[in-house]
Amino acid sequence: MESYNRRGSGAISPAAIEHYRSNSPSGSERRKLSYHPTGEWEPPITTFEEPTGTSEVSKAKRILQVGVAVIYCLLAAGIVFGYAAIKPVLVEEGVYRDKCTQAELDEGVWVCYEQELRLNLMFTVAAVSTNVAALPIGTVLDRYGPRIASIVGTFFLTLGALFFAFAEDVPFDAYIPAYLFLALGGPFVFISSFQLSNTFPQHSGLILALLTGAFDTSSAVFLMYRLIYQRTNGWFTPKKFFLIYLIVPVFILAVQLFVMPAQSYKTAGELVNAPESPAPAEAIFTNDHSDEPATSETTTLLNTNPADKPQPAQQQQQQQQHPHTPKPNSVWGALHGKSALQQILTPWFLLIALFTAIQMTRINYFVATIRTQYTYLLHSPALAARINSFFDVALPLGGVAAVPLIGALLDHTSTTFVLGLLVTIATTIGVLGVIPDSMGAAYANVVLFVLYRPLYYTAVSDYSAKVFGFETFGKVYGLIICGAGLFNFVQQGLDALTHRRFGGDPVPVNTGLGGVALGVGLGLVGFVGRRSWGVGRRSWGVGREVEGASGAVGEVEDGHRTNGRA
Repeated sequence: MESYNRRGSGAISPAAIEHYRSNSPSGSERRKLSYHPTGEWEPPITTFEEPTGTSEVSKAKRILQVGVAVIYCLLAAGIVFGYAAIKPVLVEEGVYRDKCTQAELDEGVWVCYEQELRLNLMFTVAAVSTNVAALPIGTVLDRYGPRIASIVGTFFLTLGALFFAFAEDVPFDAYIPAYLFLALGGPFVFISSFQLSNTFPQHSGLILALLTGAFDTSSAVFLMYRLIYQRTNGWFTPKKFFLIYLIVPVFILAVQLFVMPAQSYKTAGELVNAPESPAPAEAIFTNDHSDEPATSETTTLLNTNPADKPQPAQQQQQQQQHPHTPKPNSVWGALHGKSALQQILTPWFLLIALFTAIQMTRINYFVATIRTQYTYLLHSPALAARINSFFDVALPLGGVAAVPLIGALLDHTSTTFVLGLLVTIATTIGVLGVIPDSMGAAYANVVLFVLYRPLYYTAVSDYSAKVFGFETFGKVYGLIICGAGLFNFVQQGLDALTHRRFGGDPVPVNTGLGGVALGVGLGLVGFVGRRSWGVGRRSWGVGREVEGASGAVGEVEDGHRTNGRA
């Protein structure tokens, strides 16, 4: 023990001792002493499907899987949010024109009041469904894996394309269910791809940013269609487009069957905590000391040669591969290990859920009404059309441009900083969105909006993964998005309020939403800032104590081996 006392500051602290005790195997799980010279470990025989670790799949295939996921998310994940781009096509095709009064038809308005409400309802139902579906999607994902969830998504995408293609040939309103099915199919394939952030843990933030960027950029699908529609003077009808679009769900189905993983990738920590039921047969560890800490056992089993103690180079490589070591001012692991019910009853959940609901409503309301808002603010339908056209191009480009920035922010800054940045940008957007007769403010508003949107969506998923963990991610994140989706039904009321109470003036509604969002945002940032410092210090302190204790145990073992050789 003298060598240990020279190494550290003294005895192992009570926290470190308790850590080892709580993680130590007991009963039949304890390792058995053996004199087998090779020190083999006989793995347990289990009946459950083994979780997928990145070491089991080649680097090239993991890169291919991430690339393929980005491609199909680009084509399907959030195409319904290209509503501002396809809306002019639907108006030109006379969709819901029968809702207009004779006076409005005689006046020759571009879109009449009831037609506007009906078209916006189509988008509202789709936006709400996209988010509400996150909860059942999370449940399917947790229970059946990403492959089954994505295949369900291809089914909905196929239905949506078929309903849209034959909407004019059926005796009922097929546009709303068509847009609804497209909205349901997108998140099935999108949320199922989140687990790919575990393919390269050291770049998890960048991978999430790529996927979210693809989600945002998928709105360009309808933009490209509208440009072709206008170039062909209406020859390339919605029916022709959506019949061709059926190629997309076929492609997704093919790659799910032959390229993508059937089960979610797991991090090293999740592999160690792999399914405990049904209980595995007794694991027999041989040629090891029975009092060696469980954390040392984990390190040994993850190494290529379990009989050898990890060398410093190996330890450094493991730290590089798993960089999510808790640090001060970090929210990582704040609620890991707790049940989903325990997690959703905490302020960690309630504040992010409320913040998400308000911000998502603001985002979707702006997407649905940008042209009518700026028609009033700029007092010119022509200038409003220019802003709308700029928005149609900027929305997908913003998703791409924001990817490196989002990846850097999530991988190299604290969650508190990211949330504070979200609140700051959202408040600035709110101010710019109520300035009348200013094209500069309008363009600046659009630019900030298209950069903010992917950052917001990625930050919420990143927060959920860090605070709640992937074990309950599907349910908890799904509930956050589901609640926000249900709250989005207020869009119809806001639309009616703007037209009927305020005569088309969007300033009162935008000001009200912005004020509420600012208040909730400040509350969230304040709470996370205070609590994350405590979480980070505790996790970091225990981690340092365990590392010191592990080093001490290793040195004692070296002493035993040296004495044995002597």
